[in-house]
Amino acid sequence: MPAKRESKKNDPKDSGKKEKRKEPSEGNAARRKASVAAAVSVVQPGGVDAPVALRERALTHPVFAQPQPTADPTVFRVAHPSDDAAYKEIDKLNAEHKLFPLPFPAPRGGVEPQLSLAQVFGGNTGAVDTVTSSGQLVFHALGDCGNTTGPATQNEVADKMTADFVEPNAAEIPQFALLLGDVVYSFGESKYYYDQFYEPYRNYPAPILACAGNHDGMVSPEAYAKSLAAFLRNFCAQDFVVTPEAGGLSRTAQIQPGVFFTFEAPFARVLVIYSNTLEDPGVISDSHIGRAQLDYLDAALKRVKAEKFKGALLIADHHPPYCAGGHGSSTAMLQQIDEICEANDVWPHAFLSGHAHNYQRFTRTRRTDGTQIPYIVCGNGGHGLIKLAPNGTAPIRAPQVLQAASANSDLVVLENYDDTNYGYLRLVVTASQLRIEYHSASDGLSAKAPNDYVAVDLGARKIAHFVATDMGRPGAAKAARAMLKR
Repeated sequence: MPAKRESKKNDPKDSGKKEKRKEPSEGNAARRKASVAAAVSVVQPGGVDAPVALRERALTHPVFAQPQPTADPTVFRVAHPSDDAAYKEIDKLNAEHKLFPLPFPAPRGGVEPQLSLAQVFGGNTGAVDTVTSSGQLVFHALGDCGNTTGPATQNEVADKMTADFVEPNAAEIPQFALLLGDVVYSFGESKYYYDQFYEPYRNYPAPILACAGNHDGMVSPEAYAKSLAAFLRNFCAQDFVVTPEAGGLSRTAQIQPGVFFTFEAPFARVLVIYSNTLEDPGVISDSHIGRAQLDYLDAALKRVKAEKFKGALLIADHHPPYCAGGHGSSTAMLQQIDEICEANDVWPHAFLSGHAHNYQRFTRTRRTDGTQIPYIVCGNGGHGLIKLAPNGTAPIRAPQVLQAASANSDLVVLENYDDTNYGYLRLVVTASQLRIEYHSASDGLSAKAPNDYVAVDLGARKIAHFVATDMGRPGAAKAARAMLKR
């Protein structure tokens, strides 16, 4: 299948606000590496080349947002020329069946690499305890954020996400974001990280983790680069460093152990996997890349079972197992995952993906026991939108069956979608339920109601009505009535 080209659509933006997060405690300074010199050339707004010597700076603790919020940029620092020549070469290789998944470095940490929320907070266990005592975890997820034509659509999404930190109830504030791949287009180049990642999220006051997408690992035939090199430097650093790609901004690189790992947080466990570099399908194991990720999933699910983990279990990657349009479903990848889940008798409560440049929500009802799993595609984080229905055809009606139930197949229903707006997911996890909300960025910064949502009962593993948080209104109303009676 030919590689997808960048859409030229750009939308207006809003300005975002941020709320300062409590500074994490300092980690073990002895572990921090010395600064490594790395000079880069930065192109300033207006197209003026201004070579600036930037160095990798080692810190003792993570830094997220800028000390003071700043206005959204209107242009990129580095102009992004057309990638048509590179795509023509890729299409030719694809037609000749010469494109294969690319190997990647083994993560740090053995068969099941692990990372905790406390670690990304720099050892601030107090902040994690606060989340636990609040009774719920809130976080963001979205994919396909990078853009090549300008910052407007990314600003629109990032600003609305940042507005979610303005909450009267601290329990509602997000603790981190998980990007679902394709952070930087078109080939994950280092020189575009500032414009497509660091600048859009400069006011986002929380850690940002990421699944690697196909564009993060692809290598342009026109360039001499190593697959995933910039992604690994900016998301899989061993220590808290500010990389040259940050372009003078404050955010430290993320400390993920590699492109697959288990992320532990209060009430939730996220299994992050890498679905590699092909446009379609996603691949997590074959003769070119080995079976390390299958062994990882097996070990992670065995640990879930051995520990009798009762929280929300999510799997996150870039290529969607189910897709109604814009890209195909990665059925062979899903079959490999299903076989491991079946062998361990452990299934995720939800599956998050990107890749298709729109929002799609599916419900899979397992034929063996009737349990239900939402499969969510959120690939409209800033890149050009793609309609589910081909040009010239009628829009798709939802809900509708994507896959009928049979003796060998589970029922899969497309419940809802949005191929018109950019947006993101807001997830809320409690001890008993998982709620996944979809928010359209076009609703504006003050909108706090989701455009779509689904909730899962963690124990029953079925779609449920979410138990809403008591924000104090019933108590206030009771007090008001008591005053009227006086």
